[in-house]
Amino acid sequence: MTITDADAFEAMLAHHRTLEDQVARRVATLQAVVVSNDPYEAAVAELVAYVAEEVLPHAMAEEHSIYQAAGGLPDLAGTVAEMIAEHRQLVASVEALATSQSPADAADLAGAIGTLFTAHVAKENDLLLPPLQADDTVSLSQLLVQMHRLTEAAQTETSTVDDVSVPDTDTTLLGLLIEAASLLADAGQGDRACRIVAQAWAALRVPRPDLAVRVTAALHRLVRSVTAEPIAFSTRATTGESADDILDVRELAPAQRHESIFAAYGALGAGAGFVLVNDHDPKPLRYQFEAEHAGEHTWEALEEGPTVWRVRIGRVGAATASTPGAATSGAGSEPELDVRRFPHGQRHESIFAAYDALAGGAGFVLVNDHDPKPLRYQFEAQHAGEYTWDYLEQGPRVWRVRIGRPVGAHV
Repeated sequence: MTITDADAFEAMLAHHRTLEDQVARRVATLQAVVVSNDPYEAAVAELVAYVAEEVLPHAMAEEHSIYQAAGGLPDLAGTVAEMIAEHRQLVASVEALATSQSPADAADLAGAIGTLFTAHVAKENDLLLPPLQADDTVSLSQLLVQMHRLTEAAQTETSTVDDVSVPDTDTTLLGLLIEAASLLADAGQGDRACRIVAQAWAALRVPRPDLAVRVTAALHRLVRSVTAEPIAFSTRATTGESADDILDVRELAPAQRHESIFAAYGALGAGAGFVLVNDHDPKPLRYQFEAEHAGEHTWEALEEGPTVWRVRIGRVGAATASTPGAATSGAGSEPELDVRRFPHGQRHESIFAAYDALAGGAGFVLVNDHDPKPLRYQFEAQHAGEYTWDYLEQGPRVWRVRIGRPVGAHV
């Protein structure tokens, strides 16, 4: 089937409508939960993720396809420059939203993102595409194909929305490492490739969480090349006592903090606790705990600013975990952390937060909808010899793994 320029024009308009509608829906959801004083972090994460995964790759592809073509037409160079600047403004606004510190700031930033994107799409539809369609030297159908290829590359590789003439060194090196790991897997060394990529994830997890997410995706792909059960995963038990563990969320994106804290609480046994370290007063979190765990938790302020807040959060008696995704599997049994309802981008960090909150000798049961082999490589990269991993159920629809911290393991 041959795609005409008229078909390509309509396809571009339709895709713009989809992007605009999806952004607007997420903006409205975020603003609504802020107005109703409900927890807003999940709505922030949803908007940030959609823009990062769908809108920004599309923007990068536009810059290197239709924007280049439009820049060569009379009187459009200035418009193209303005639209590229709007892409950069969109990136900055999304980064600000991801690190926003209050519901009001998040709602304002989301509104600004929605307004900017709506105006930007209208400008493309009205000022760029019609002249391109009318110019006999331009093939919209070819530009559409080129844009699709660039968008797919941006979504599956470790590229960014930034201009390719100014590369991110970390991103470039990571792309080379993942490519090398893929070649290693193709050569029959899938387990070794996964271990290398997991080590890269451990190194990037704190300083470059954006790249760590991409490494996790690559690890999921590479794991499929491992045809046999990996060997020599190390677990060890040691002796000694462990005090309360520390969950420091200051390095996490704001959208990930509350999910990680509730996951850590969900993994606590009766009478256990952890010390939360934050860079602001966690009052909103305390309201959430009161709403979901009234009478089941303890909250003890240890340090109250002005730059660091520390709170010991504990589980009293034999309280049950009603945290979304967390439950107990029976009287006296260890808690379950069911991540199937979590967005994929939040699952691994929530699991590691739950592990970080374990006392020595404790554990929890992870419930997932696929074999968590990629997660095991990450545990081996970051906690070799300091965790236990026991499959309780292995598919085909549900996987359960008991993850534990041996007595005396490093905290």
